[in-house]
Amino acid sequence: MTVTLAQIVADLDAAYPPRLAQNWDSVGLVCGDPAAPVVRALVCVDVTPAVVARAVADGCELVVAHHPLLLRGVDSVATTTPKGALIHTLIRAGCALYTAHTNADSARPGVSDALADLLGLQRTVALQPIPSELDKWIVMVPVGAAESVRAALFAAGAGAIGDYRRCSWSVVGTGQFEPLPGASPTIGAVGILSEVAEARIEVVAPRGARAGLLAALRAAHPYEEPAFDVVELAGLPSGVGLGRVGELDKEMSLREFVAFARQRLPGAAWGIRAAGDPDRRLRRIAVCGGAGDSLIGAAAAAGADAFVTGDLRHHVVDEALRAGGPALIDAGHWATEFPWCAQAVGLLAALGVDAAAYPEPTDPFVLHA
Repeated sequence: MTVTLAQIVADLDAAYPPRLAQNWDSVGLVCGDPAAPVVRALVCVDVTPAVVARAVADGCELVVAHHPLLLRGVDSVATTTPKGALIHTLIRAGCALYTAHTNADSARPGVSDALADLLGLQRTVALQPIPSELDKWIVMVPVGAAESVRAALFAAGAGAIGDYRRCSWSVVGTGQFEPLPGASPTIGAVGILSEVAEARIEVVAPRGARAGLLAALRAAHPYEEPAFDVVELAGLPSGVGLGRVGELDKEMSLREFVAFARQRLPGAAWGIRAAGDPDRRLRRIAVCGGAGDSLIGAAAAAGADAFVTGDLRHHVVDEALRAGGPALIDAGHWATEFPWCAQAVGLLAALGVDAAAYPEPTDPFVLHA
């Protein structure tokens, strides 16, 4: 059965939730008709002219990219602009464009998981976890209406805990109320104190779902004035976030690990460079696909012996080593993010899409002398 672009976008958004994206980022569907069928797709790190040409030549209806083609400062997509020319080429060919950037960086599995897996890291956790932002909703409802109210809360986004859905806790107690003049009580009468067997339903939900949950609760609850509490829970480290840190199966020297990483990772034109004592023994490794020098402090705090990322800068590395931080390994921006493409290809293939990764490096640096 042919899958539509809308179905694919829904699955990509579920795998790489847009809420995980940084506030400066631009992610999601860039162009394309959600109702259009998708048979073939191309996954890439960068949307370059060569990538677009390949997608069109292969008859792809979708390009899934990691780096946004349109990010900041774009006020025209005319064909006279480089980015506009690519957008027009895609649209003329009936090829949609979808971007998963910093949301794919933080998701689990995501960009850094693909990098960690390729390097054989075990028992990985987020290097910079995103704190959970959850509310607890406590709703009192007549026992006979408890299931319908609970179902409405689930449909509005409540009840998700990790890999579990439709999670709730409830107990039955006695509620009492006295309707005042002007009220239209579902149960009881104005001026009379009533007691009702009520279920106390507790569910957790993302803070961002408050408006939708409130509307769903009021629509499903039989009472004119539902009794409920919303408690903002403390933010705790979650399983998602930037970077990963884990352990190698066996200890290696920095020199050995760099050679190992060079064998496992796709190569940048200049190979891999490392800073630190070549004989330093490594076991605990931190990684971050792409430009990750902002996480050097987090890698040090996590007790990492080495940190693998891209785009490391001279003074940042020098200062980090002087501070006694981990050995630092720059494997290139594209090379540390490209492993994610296989992950995205697998997600699309599971939907029945004929998907492939664009295999050629799209790193702008192509020569090393």
